[in-house]
Amino acid sequence: LNSAIETYALENNLTNNADSLSKYFSRKGASPIFPVYWAPTQVALRQHDNMVKATGFLNRLWRWRDDKQIFFDPDRPTIYADRCRIRAPKTNRGLMPHIDGGSVERWVDSDYQNYYEKVFKGEIESFDPWDGEHRVKVQEIESPNNSTVFRSFQGWVALTSQGPGDGTLRVIPSVKLATSYMLLKPLVEATDDADLCGASYGKSQKIVPKFHEDLLKGIVTIPKVNPGDTVWWHPDLIHSVEQKHEGTGYSNVVYIAATPLCEKNSRYIAKQRQSFIDGKPGPDFPQDESGEGKCSNRATPKDLTAT
Repeated sequence: LNSAIETYALENNLTNNADSLSKYFSRKGASPIFPVYWAPTQVALRQHDNMVKATGFLNRLWRWRDDKQIFFDPDRPTIYADRCRIRAPKTNRGLMPHIDGGSVERWVDSDYQNYYEKVFKGEIESFDPWDGEHRVKVQEIESPNNSTVFRSFQGWVALTSQGPGDGTLRVIPSVKLATSYMLLKPLVEATDDADLCGASYGKSQKIVPKFHEDLLKGIVTIPKVNPGDTVWWHPDLIHSVEQKHEGTGYSNVVYIAATPLCEKNSRYIAKQRQSFIDGKPGPDFPQDESGEGKCSNRATPKDLTAT
């Protein structure tokens, strides 16, 4: 799988788009994230039976219904076409600590406010980050690289062995407390209106030493994983990619999220359908990328399963 996706990316000149990601993460430099969305390897992994079983299990960790309504269907997956990471050894470009799914929206969107209501009321112990009622309805600012779907979990499939020091994932393994700290920080500390403690319009929520030094003390690198292993994290979990890759082999992954069927995700996949047919990035991603429309070996509708 690893050699197949590397060959696909290189043969089709699908090089990393440093410019668009630099704008999203507010930093400069080449990125290990490659604008590859429709490689046969990716499509096969997204719809594999084991992937469907895994995401179904993960979805049910959320409160997905109450006595009156179903917020999302945990057993009906949708496809969210994301990219891949192809990172050579001895490179010094990772991803800074951040949270995806927008930033300023968390304070101004009404459904985000309802989702975080307990935090804003100071009732942190009562905050349930696994409650899907309002989370499935939040409205993110549409901007390149800013996810606008409901992801019960973000994740990836390892294409190569990787662990601490290999330029791989780092996380702060606390959702409730870290999220509460991040949300309340701008309310108790003076900050520049243009940069709400790491939040800015159309970008990810940055976690930076200036405002979040105590949080960053808790960041850890994931244990070693092998090809075929999957790694999953809550959409509000603070995460990054190690800045230095000190290992000897490539650190490659395919990004795959758990995106159960709900009204929000249905609207997205209806638009993404044409992207797949045309071989273009999905609506959440930079539309100025060359795309894969001219790639003769990209996945097509005939590669789809009943799933």
